[in-house]
Amino acid sequence: MTNFTDTTPQPQPNLQRGTIPSADVDDGEQPTGRAQGKTLTFVVPAYNMEQYLERCVASLLDTPDTSDIEVLIVDDGSSDATPALADRLQATHPGTVRAIHQPNKGHGGAVNTGIREAAGMYVKVVDADDWVGKASLSQVMETLRAQHSQQEPIDLLVTDYVYDKVGKRNKHVVHFSNVMDADRTLGWDDLRHFGIAQYMIMHALTFRTSVVRESGMILPEHTFYVDFIYSYQPFPWVRRLMYLNTPFYHYFIGREGQSVQTDVMIRRVRQLQLVNHLMLEATPERGTVPDGLYRYMIHFLSINSVVTSVFLILSRDRENYLEKDRLWHEIDVVSPQIGHDVRHKLASRAINLRGRTGRFVIRHGYSIAEHVVGFN
Repeated sequence: MTNFTDTTPQPQPNLQRGTIPSADVDDGEQPTGRAQGKTLTFVVPAYNMEQYLERCVASLLDTPDTSDIEVLIVDDGSSDATPALADRLQATHPGTVRAIHQPNKGHGGAVNTGIREAAGMYVKVVDADDWVGKASLSQVMETLRAQHSQQEPIDLLVTDYVYDKVGKRNKHVVHFSNVMDADRTLGWDDLRHFGIAQYMIMHALTFRTSVVRESGMILPEHTFYVDFIYSYQPFPWVRRLMYLNTPFYHYFIGREGQSVQTDVMIRRVRQLQLVNHLMLEATPERGTVPDGLYRYMIHFLSINSVVTSVFLILSRDRENYLEKDRLWHEIDVVSPQIGHDVRHKLASRAINLRGRTGRFVIRHGYSIAEHVVGFN
């Protein structure tokens, strides 16, 4: 078994395969001493983000009524001016912005803190170098406020997101209109088939806070790419969802040193492997969840397994070629049914082309995709 170095995995929830989680959870409890009556909590993990934090927070408050919005800035042990800036923003927006300071725990640890402290009925994670669109924010708040009066409020709001890549004039917008009907409550079986490289990452998701807590999700600390777990593990607890066809989240990509740069992802490929392992552990067996949910989770697990395999191949390290084979073998061992279904996906079949020819196809296919589309 691979030794995932430089990581501190935390205990994961025990989602027993063959057990469907309870359908409903109570929204009535708020964390002791937290603000009451909030509709949406934005959790903003911030580590050395003095250059971008103010832009991010300004976008979260760029709406006429902020009385039911909460912004939790989780300063994750920053060594620059981020802590002071977070405190200033709290002083400028009392009752709305709250600064939380903690020793460095990594992105996952900051998100864990935000989820625990959130007072809003709904919660959304926005990284400190990203922002949200003004028109979309108004639309999202109108939709979420309407849920207060619903006997069965939605558990998940899905919105479009934008890849704002440095140096790219035309920004790539990820839509879900081909998969979901907009502006109505849906179940998992109402979803149509996702495209081969289309999936719901953290930027598209606004969860009902109590659903995330009920799922028991605890993200690994000091580990990159945990947003894949955040966008996956709570899904069996989601019963009702809604899609808004609006570009809400702007994902700022391409700055120097960012964790999704190709060379950085190659260096951190062991962490990708860890995340893939935890996603596999969170995958329910066929028949224990709605068919539409199982189909989507297999689709997403396939994508993440392919992404991890790509960077193992791009490393040009012979040991990593063996690691790729071990990754796929583990899926088969954990569940033959899940292994069969994941391997059946087109991208999975492509990534498992054998030998030097297969690796050549993967490397050049990746280079073309990165150049044309503008993101990893």
